[in-house]
Amino acid sequence: MSVQEFAGGSFVRQANRFTDRITADGGSGFPAEPGRYRLLVSYACPWAHRTLIVRRLLGLEDAIGVGVVDPIRDERGWRFPEPDPVTGATFLSELYLATDPGYQGRYTVPCVWDTGTGRLVTNDFPAITTMMETEFTAWHAPGAPDLYPAALRAEIDELNALVYATVNNGVYKAGFATAQAAYEEAVTALFASLDALEERLAGRRFLFGDDLTESDVRLYPTLARFDTVYHAHFKCNLRRLADYPNLWRYARDLHAIPAFGETTDLDQIKRHYYATQRNVNPSGVVPLGPKIDWSR
Repeated sequence: MSVQEFAGGSFVRQANRFTDRITADGGSGFPAEPGRYRLLVSYACPWAHRTLIVRRLLGLEDAIGVGVVDPIRDERGWRFPEPDPVTGATFLSELYLATDPGYQGRYTVPCVWDTGTGRLVTNDFPAITTMMETEFTAWHAPGAPDLYPAALRAEIDELNALVYATVNNGVYKAGFATAQAAYEEAVTALFASLDALEERLAGRRFLFGDDLTESDVRLYPTLARFDTVYHAHFKCNLRRLADYPNLWRYARDLHAIPAFGETTDLDQIKRHYYATQRNVNPSGVVPLGPKIDWSR
């Protein structure tokens, strides 16, 4: 599909159009090289947020550049506050159309631009973080965490699939549903997963024990936005994140890590969701609250 579709009132996310891979050996045609690729993101977007977290955790700031779009998006799509100094683009759409002049889908972040060939490599957000974890190891900082350890990959992938379907994308299924049954199905699945994650975290610091993994990176952006945006804006209001002792402790623990907390911009998050998504919030009024103490 090229655009978001609604089947029986259910939200269906558009497929990722660009799915090339950057590889350490260059066999894909896109070799991992420092300074060659530009990661294009919005601080408001949870899918982009995870890429910023991984880039920071692994110490890839010098190896992979970043371009940040404005949180307010209109019918022209994401806009750079100033023309991007590397690509020269004012709108993200320019880079999509430079890569595929016939492209007709939404212009999404995150995506990766290749300065060597002058085209987008990928907007396949699930793959971008694992590429940084597995293909850019030569540029990882000393002591960087192994977020995708080979021995746990099958378990990580299984948990990630569940979290994506019911939590990460589940909040959107609830918020964008146009039928009561579709909304209730999404919210029920969402809170069933949050209940299970609450139980999972009862005896461990992170989702797989004492060490951070890709699964923690993928869950955190949704938790960081939950009480601020999803609880009210997307009607995910059976419970707040703060009502889950283990999940709330876990989220604040992650937030205290600079790669997580310093890439969490709640002002941009609120302005994007409330001012941009007029189908959910027609007035565009951005609420002042809620006031949440992430340092507590």
